[in-house]
Amino acid sequence: MTTSAREVLADTQAELTPLPGANRLLPLLADGRAPVSVIAALAGEERRIIASDWRAFLTLAARAEDSATRQFFSFLAGGESVALDLLVPLAEASGADMASYTPQAGCQAYPAYVASLALNASPVDALLALFANFAAWGEYCAAISASLRANYGFDDRACGFFDFFAKPVPEPEQYALTAIQSALDSGWQPDEAQRHGRLLLTYELMFWNTLADTAASPSGTQ
Repeated sequence: MTTSAREVLADTQAELTPLPGANRLLPLLADGRAPVSVIAALAGEERRIIASDWRAFLTLAARAEDSATRQFFSFLAGGESVALDLLVPLAEASGADMASYTPQAGCQAYPAYVASLALNASPVDALLALFANFAAWGEYCAAISASLRANYGFDDRACGFFDFFAKPVPEPEQYALTAIQSALDSGWQPDEAQRHGRLLLTYELMFWNTLADTAASPSGTQ
């Protein structure tokens, strides 16, 4: 039986690594085939996701009974506040009309599930499920940032949102390992967290592939 937090985290991250090509938007951006309107749609979706995730993370921090889990979700909530500001230059560069944009169900399934976890999951289960999916998100953001610079002429300011998430930071992992080890020591097992993580991975890919379908539509919009 796995008893090390490092092992649990590594095993869960390995299980939740997306298959190559699972994100169908990346090659469209890498080749410059996605219209700028799809980048604008991404900004519009993220504006709503950030607001929802910020509230969810604060709820999970308030529900957590140990300091490491509280610190983890408080740190994430602070990051969402920064990301919201960084989204403004991306919206400006892509011509996004944030006030009138209508979100798509396939893009909003992910934050809806995160909000459900905030209310219904144990905080440590939510922590492992979310953190295990962060690696893929960071890699996607790095790839998109490079594509926007190379193919769309976006500058550093416009790419700041993606650069922010592409840059690894040590604090979340430190908090996660402490929280997971404490939970393991008290008899917790990661099975439910891993089930949550598989759903989060599915919903995240749904986000990207909904946008990819938008890019492939005749007008580039839905």
